[in-house]
Amino acid sequence: MPKKDVKKNLLDHSEAKVRLLGEYINRYLNIICNDGFTSKINVFDLFCGEGIYDDGGEGSPIVIMKAVKNVHYKNVARKALKTKIDCHFNDLDKAKVAKTKKSISDKKLYYPAFGSLDFTSIDYKDLLSSLTTTLSKLDKEKAFIFIDPYEYKHIKISHIKISHIKDLMKNRKSEVLLWLPTQFMYRFEKNGTPTALKDFIEEIIPFEQWNQSKNVWSFVQELRNGFQDSMGKKFFVDNFTIQKDNNTVFCLFFFTSHIKGFEKMLESKWKIDTEEGKGWDYSGNLPSLFHEQKTNVLAEKLENYLESVGRTNGEIYEFTLRQGFLPKHTVEVFIDWQNTDKIDVVLENGSKARKKSFYISYKNFKTEFSKVTIKIK
Repeated sequence: MPKKDVKKNLLDHSEAKVRLLGEYINRYLNIICNDGFTSKINVFDLFCGEGIYDDGGEGSPIVIMKAVKNVHYKNVARKALKTKIDCHFNDLDKAKVAKTKKSISDKKLYYPAFGSLDFTSIDYKDLLSSLTTTLSKLDKEKAFIFIDPYEYKHIKISHIKISHIKDLMKNRKSEVLLWLPTQFMYRFEKNGTPTALKDFIEEIIPFEQWNQSKNVWSFVQELRNGFQDSMGKKFFVDNFTIQKDNNTVFCLFFFTSHIKGFEKMLESKWKIDTEEGKGWDYSGNLPSLFHEQKTNVLAEKLENYLESVGRTNGEIYEFTLRQGFLPKHTVEVFIDWQNTDKIDVVLENGSKARKKSFYISYKNFKTEFSKVTIKIK
């Protein structure tokens, strides 16, 4: 079978990447457009590519504009407040930008009622500087930034920095989805850690504290942990892996300061990978990398978390998400433990809570953080 031309065809791993983007951006736009506060959403695709590939595959600009159109008309039907959504597509290759612009027009994916639509061909570093200034001034607006420099030979590891992400999110009104060439970065680390990668790691963690990776999966986990430590407890970081084969793993990293947005990204991941919500495998319906751990990994984490002290429903909600799981998964574990008389669930007044009443949700996190305390007997 002839090899696909990545510049003309949407490869399988890119399709999975774009699918995750689509799953999330639909959830994100629906929530923010109806939060009763936000007047405008700004969507930035900094390496937009050509929109439609020769094989018909849809790139990120088409997926984004479909989501924008979808949420707009949903809100029109509901007679809900119509938050404006401004979209900005950028690519250094002017021909790709022109193709993206034409594809959006041909597919009738944009009308002025949605918000503004902007196309530019600006170098990433220059665009980043102006974008950081723009985002720092947001008030009743929010922003989503997609950074996917795949196949850009002029973009080096040293050009994508955690400090860039921090600057983009400084106002705590932005979310970032970042692609990194983790398979190449891991190979560099394994073969001596060149200066560019060392500088990248040094920005996250002192290099002498960096744990040499056993495999690409541990490398990705080290990056995720390093990103989380670097961003601090007020932010949430997660990753989505796309495995081409045993030696090739692509990875998207997600950054947000909003726990609800974090939960929605996890929901998007779990919809794509129902086994462990960790990533997507070319092998289709075969078990995911973590399949054997499916039934016990969360239970083990929860047991360690609750071992010496009772935790409130709000604490458990946040803990669950930070482990990469959803509230429903923790509820399943707790129902099993309750049936085997392993845990106590106590209301604030000291009385025993009704069976299966754990209050592990965003709503309770915001309004009834300490509704119950759960502890292992």
